[in-house]
Amino acid sequence: MSRQIIFTDKAARPPATYSQAVKAAGLVFVSGTAPTNPATGTITGSTVQEQTRQCLANIRAILEAAGSSLDRIVSATVVLADEEDFGGMNEEWLRWFPTDPPARQGAKLPTRIPGLRVSIAAIAEA
Repeated sequence: MSRQIIFTDKAARPPATYSQAVKAAGLVFVSGTAPTNPATGTITGSTVQEQTRQCLANIRAILEAAGSSLDRIVSATVVLADEEDFGGMNEEWLRWFPTDPPARQGAKLPTRIPGLRVSIAAIAEA
């Protein structure tokens, strides 16, 4: 099976330890994506809604670089720093996926990163 590493400068740059995404087996596997502004490299927003919006904008750019799109996401994992942000994250999530949303699971961030409230990973059809 061949795989293709996906990178775009229109989304947040990942650490050297992983790729933005990998395209393989007819799917695009998007790594956990922080709410980082691709131009400045800093976390965008102080609310979970603003940060969820930036995560999804980054994921959209990554998927477009892979020849896919948000409407082709089949599964997503949302990782929150604080479980009390779940409602606010859902509020923004519904703006992006008002109908037929992808399957989703959640987790709690295992470490504290200053200012980071949410990270989102996704799997989409290529």
